[in-house]
Amino acid sequence: MAVAMASAAERAVLEEEFKWLLQEEVHAVLKQLQDILKEASHRFALPAGGAEGAAKQESFVLSTAGTDQVKGVLTLQGDALCQADVNLKMPRSNQLLHFAFREDKQWKLQQIQDARNHVNQAIYLLMKRDVNYHFKTGSEVLKLMDAVMLQLSRARNRLTTPATLTLPEIASSGLTNFKPAGGSILHNPGAMFEFGNQRYEVSHVHKVECVVPWLNDALVFFTVSLQLCQQLKDKISVFSSYWNYKPY
Repeated sequence: MAVAMASAAERAVLEEEFKWLLQEEVHAVLKQLQDILKEASHRFALPAGGAEGAAKQESFVLSTAGTDQVKGVLTLQGDALCQADVNLKMPRSNQLLHFAFREDKQWKLQQIQDARNHVNQAIYLLMKRDVNYHFKTGSEVLKLMDAVMLQLSRARNRLTTPATLTLPEIASSGLTNFKPAGGSILHNPGAMFEFGNQRYEVSHVHKVECVVPWLNDALVFFTVSLQLCQQLKDKISVFSSYWNYKPY
């Protein structure tokens, strides 16, 4: 009898703790997530500049690890690559070649647009459950966290795995004046293209990178938010170990 009473008392305490978790702590975490993701969203907002409120231009230096074969500067205007100047040193002759974007063209960076859309979708999911919303089960919270984490993971993956265009896609974009020969893939040695009525073959590949601070900030916000979601999921799941059935 004593054991049964102790078990019942313990269950009652756990049920009260679980109720407090659903009613209080969950909303506190949701508010924290909203604040963090709104900061992340602000990083994607086009910075105002000039009388007409156009996005200001930001220039970044391009670099290659351990070599000076490729040097250059690119200019971002919001989520568009509007200028790029690249100097390429030929491997054998050391001849310096210069390449630049056409002045009348811009390259919209789809991965930045996609990441911003995923962040906004995560914020929308969180704001649907305001402070007056009553979570009835832990399962409901887990489903919400899974949905938010899916959007954040997609946003992070779009920024950490840059899109690679094929030569036909580059040619059809109008950014350059060359056209591909065949269906070769960009960045693949052996790819063919034509420029100035001459046929060329890709012999070497150089990966050029630059650091965009506000995108790095966004990635940090994504990581922190994903950790908060997982911590809340872990707390919800812990209660299942105290019952033979899931209390959510």
